[in-house]
Amino acid sequence: MFSPALRRSCAALAAVTSLALAATACGGTTKNSSKGEETAKTSDAKADPNAATKKGLTVAFLPKQVNNPYFTVADKGGEQALKELGSTYKETGPNSATDTSGQVSYVNTLTQQQVDAMAVSAQDPGALCTALKQAMKNGIKVVTYDSDTNPECRDVFISQASAEALGRTQVELLGEQLGYKGEIAILSAAQTATNQNTWIDFMKDELKKPKYKDMKLVKTAYGNDDAQQSFQQTQGLLQEFPKLAGIISPTTVGIKAAAQYLSGSKYKGKVKLTGLGTPNDMRQYVKNGTVEGFELWDPAKLGALAAHAAVALKSGQITGAKGETFKAGDLGSFTIGDKGVVDLGAPTVFTKDNIDQFKF
Repeated sequence: MFSPALRRSCAALAAVTSLALAATACGGTTKNSSKGEETAKTSDAKADPNAATKKGLTVAFLPKQVNNPYFTVADKGGEQALKELGSTYKETGPNSATDTSGQVSYVNTLTQQQVDAMAVSAQDPGALCTALKQAMKNGIKVVTYDSDTNPECRDVFISQASAEALGRTQVELLGEQLGYKGEIAILSAAQTATNQNTWIDFMKDELKKPKYKDMKLVKTAYGNDDAQQSFQQTQGLLQEFPKLAGIISPTTVGIKAAAQYLSGSKYKGKVKLTGLGTPNDMRQYVKNGTVEGFELWDPAKLGALAAHAAVALKSGQITGAKGETFKAGDLGSFTIGDKGVVDLGAPTVFTKDNIDQFKF
């Protein structure tokens, strides 16, 4: 089971209900109305926290991959927030989570369409920079969410939680399940995924602590956020390392695929699996004993916070500078940290005792 300290470190997560399951990738025509010239983000820009919230804006969401269940939930959260703010939502993006050139093309198209702001989950930290900087020069506010670009290529990054907390707590979860002994592996998404790599760095640092001296990381594998590839990578890990005791998969696609493989194999209940997943994806695997516990933030809240940040930027209430604060409706007030990062909050651990309370 999980330590009281770990339980206390994880914030309560509100259930998300009645979310639509389909998201439409918006292609599109260029807006007919033209915008005045606006200056790109500059170091001497001044925020006015009392400025009126602009309405009638168009904010485009560009996830790593459209029709990915995780991003469907996240982007629907953004859509609902924009509706409440009196602005318009659109979503567009590639069908593959590794189509970086495709993401660049979508950024360029959104710039041509003169959207007011875009919320982007970057497949690669540097590949989008040229296109995003051009968007910013055209007066478009750029928010990254879930996976960041280089800081100079956007105004604000909405982080799922503290990257350090996410990396360390996933190791702690697996450590508790293993009694802090055994060989472990990591099943990640793409090798270039900014968020995954940041979390993995903190995982490796966490493993240096004395209490993990009997746990050994033997390999990091990559499933590219593809269910079949992640399934095959799980199978490959167990073939390559017959003494493997546990797997951490910090990706919702990866953990589900790994659980699917384990649940139908001789390793069910023997090889421990944790990481980041959604309750709806993982419910059956928790209930059938394949997975003891995993964690995540509320993706709908992540999308909603990205939408609020985009509108606050366009309204001049914030510029992205450290120490600025903005209100995000029912989510509360948030303060911008170092390098323009805003943390959504602490993750929640899901187990058989609480998983039925959550519907996303």
